[in-house]
Amino acid sequence: MFLEYYGFREQPFGVTPDPRFLYLSPAHREALASLYYGIESGRGFLALIAKPGMGKTTLLFHLLEKFRHNARTAFLFQTQCSSREFMRFLLAELGVESYDQDFVRMHEEFNKMLLQEARAGRRFIVVVDEAQNLDGSVLETVRLLSDFETPRAKLLQIILAGQPELADKLASKNMAQLRQRVSLLNRLTPLSVEETRKYIDHRLKVVGHSGAPLFTPEALVAIARFTEGIPRNINNFCFNVLSLSCAVRQKVVDLTLVEEVISDLDISQHVTEVGPQRPSDFQEMASMMAGSPANGRNAAVTPITDRVDSLTPAEARAYMQQLSGQLKDWQHTLDRVAPHRSSARIKRD
Repeated sequence: MFLEYYGFREQPFGVTPDPRFLYLSPAHREALASLYYGIESGRGFLALIAKPGMGKTTLLFHLLEKFRHNARTAFLFQTQCSSREFMRFLLAELGVESYDQDFVRMHEEFNKMLLQEARAGRRFIVVVDEAQNLDGSVLETVRLLSDFETPRAKLLQIILAGQPELADKLASKNMAQLRQRVSLLNRLTPLSVEETRKYIDHRLKVVGHSGAPLFTPEALVAIARFTEGIPRNINNFCFNVLSLSCAVRQKVVDLTLVEEVISDLDISQHVTEVGPQRPSDFQEMASMMAGSPANGRNAAVTPITDRVDSLTPAEARAYMQQLSGQLKDWQHTLDRVAPHRSSARIKRD
């Protein structure tokens, strides 16, 4: 492990959403400030859109930490569910078991909790992560939750966070009522080359690294381009390249090491070609035995070479049986003809 080799206190490029490692790029900082303002001003519905791996979950944990002392919070990530299951997950996150309660009773239970927190002068914040997976009926349930309010203020602040598919859902015609209630919509964008360098430096400092840079400028540019500026990709890549540098006992990661890891991680190099680039032996044999104008023989087997790659297992077995029988017939013919050809050749000689 490279922790001891580099003197790190802990793993700098882990995969868990630890707020200590949050790097606030300009886009992340703007989104955080916008969400914080939206909650402070009681805007009700807020949304955060980002591609996978952009650090939205880490950002949301960091946001909730800011309200830890003056708000009741719930963080939901189980989004492939029914409306009843959603309410049960929500109450469970708030410490209330509701297995034997129907939907109406759970709704009433949640309303009581909202009123209690409001009387105590505390905010109530619900974050729904991976919200792009929510069914339309569940999104409607979430919308109805926002109806809990007093004449002066919203009792509940809801943050819908998800991948770009969430924006597509909100833009659909049947989501018009929900979309109108989303006061602020924020997006996270990939890191630039310079931001990638700062991101890596930030995580290294958190684990105690100091001194000379561990990556050459050329290596950092290559990392930024290969990972497309996505934090999760950067973490995975840096873990691999530091593991390699430790294995070869090289303190500074240069372009050569980076290119070696790129070669190892580039999944496109391991993808099997779809469809043959030239006729396979099976296709050539099938074509020959099917008979074609080029070879001048009559077809003894049904010509299916134009769809040989899409045969079902049953069709393939039947076809191979036909081919096998035809091959045996050809072999018998050759065995009978061969002696006569040999005799004729001897006479000519």
